[in-house]
Amino acid sequence: MPADPTASPRRAPASRAEFRYVLGRALPFLVIVLAVLADVLTPPVERFDRFLIAAPALAAATWSARGTAAIGALAMAATALTAAVRGGNLHPALIGNEVVLAVVVLAAVVASRVRQRREAELRQISAVAEAAQSAVLRPLPPRLGSVDLRLLYETSAACAQVGGDFYKALKVRDGVRIMLGDVQGKGLPAVEAASLLLGSFREAAYTAPDLPAIAQRLEESMARYAERAPESEAADRFSTVLLAEIPDDRPVIRLLSCGHPAPVVQRGRTVETVEFSAPSVPVHLPVPVDAPFTVEEVPFGPGDRLLMFTDGVSETRDASGAFYPLERRLRAWADEPADRVPELLRADLDRFGAHGLDDDTTALLVVRDGPGAQVGGIPTQPRAAAVRA
Repeated sequence: MPADPTASPRRAPASRAEFRYVLGRALPFLVIVLAVLADVLTPPVERFDRFLIAAPALAAATWSARGTAAIGALAMAATALTAAVRGGNLHPALIGNEVVLAVVVLAAVVASRVRQRREAELRQISAVAEAAQSAVLRPLPPRLGSVDLRLLYETSAACAQVGGDFYKALKVRDGVRIMLGDVQGKGLPAVEAASLLLGSFREAAYTAPDLPAIAQRLEESMARYAERAPESEAADRFSTVLLAEIPDDRPVIRLLSCGHPAPVVQRGRTVETVEFSAPSVPVHLPVPVDAPFTVEEVPFGPGDRLLMFTDGVSETRDASGAFYPLERRLRAWADEPADRVPELLRADLDRFGAHGLDDDTTALLVVRDGPGAQVGGIPTQPRAAAVRA
């Protein structure tokens, strides 16, 4: 995931992973202590020293090869200690136990070394994936023109760096234009398709006269790429896209949805989902559809908030199958600073979902200048309008 000062951190998953790691490191010692105590405090016929063989095997999962060997040596010493406490000598049974334990220690050391090599390879792969994702998704500025931007970006797996969601916001001559989308699938083909759409948006956002023209450029870019590289997996991917335009001189926001989940507008404690009279089809859909692009214009004055998101938010369900109540949550967070909303949303989605965050999840909170600011000297409550292209 690219470093972004507006993105919320993975605090809960990181804490759980850290706890599991610490527990895994301590477990071999816990096994040794419990086995020795149980063997010493019980009658000689009850043999608990046999559990010491588990210590080096467990150590191989979290300790280095040297650490595993040291824990194995400690387990062998504990085996001899329990035999001495019971009054035994180096008889054949004890020697046999030590030989078996030594073989387990050797195997655990080899396993630990193999694990370390694979972890190093995984770190290299993750670094490459993160570099690829960072090259595509640059950090968003916290402020553009008359709006503040707050981002939540999460891939579906805690260790994954490459997802299918993408976003971009640009300050153009007379406003701000934003794109948020979701490519079908995941992995590098999804990143490749996202990079094509982002590149097309960066070029079109500065020159296109309106949102339908930008959407048409996106469609044409994907079509040209499919003709040039039909063998590429990215050429077969379609994407849902939400385009937004916030003019500097009017308290409105213009929205165009290409098969994307509708955003939510918040004015104080009033929260409403934007209704598209005729949503367009996803970009580069395999089935050609001849339909016009429709732009919805809704009030967006000082202090108003707009939440754009991918289906990782809208399709999150709890154990009973109920969808995430986004409007109710935003209403409850009306008094929260905009900076906190992405963090609250991430934590709440993780708690609400039956399996946590099991899909790529992106949400972008767009906040207009607070109350008291002027937008072109024009009243801040225009009527909603639909503009068809």
